[in-house]
Amino acid sequence: MNEKARCIFVASMDVDPEKEALFNEVYDVEHIPLILKVPGVLSARRMQSVPLTLSLGGERKTIPAEGEPRYSAIYELASADVLTSDAWTKAVDQGRWPTEVRPYTRNRRHRLYEMTDAPA
Repeated sequence: MNEKARCIFVASMDVDPEKEALFNEVYDVEHIPLILKVPGVLSARRMQSVPLTLSLGGERKTIPAEGEPRYSAIYELASADVLTSDAWTKAVDQGRWPTEVRPYTRNRRHRLYEMTDAPA
């Protein structure tokens, strides 16, 4: 984790199956690179949910992902103010994302987490 990060922003969503290839292409080659140019965005990574099995309380448990979005992007931010900056506002509405991808996303969830401890 970047030592300058004070917040983690998570954007999660599903996408219509017929638009999945376009979603992944645009996210990787346009959307993330544009977001990474925003001052205060320290890193960005995309993730896809996978089945979760773990040991918990001495038992092996499988935790269902029922209702949870399949895709997430995780952004390390210098501050929460990045998300309301002019640069962020411009970046999220550039390229093919707003017209060719966003209309086909659903089950969208956005979460902001602030660091509670001093950097190590």
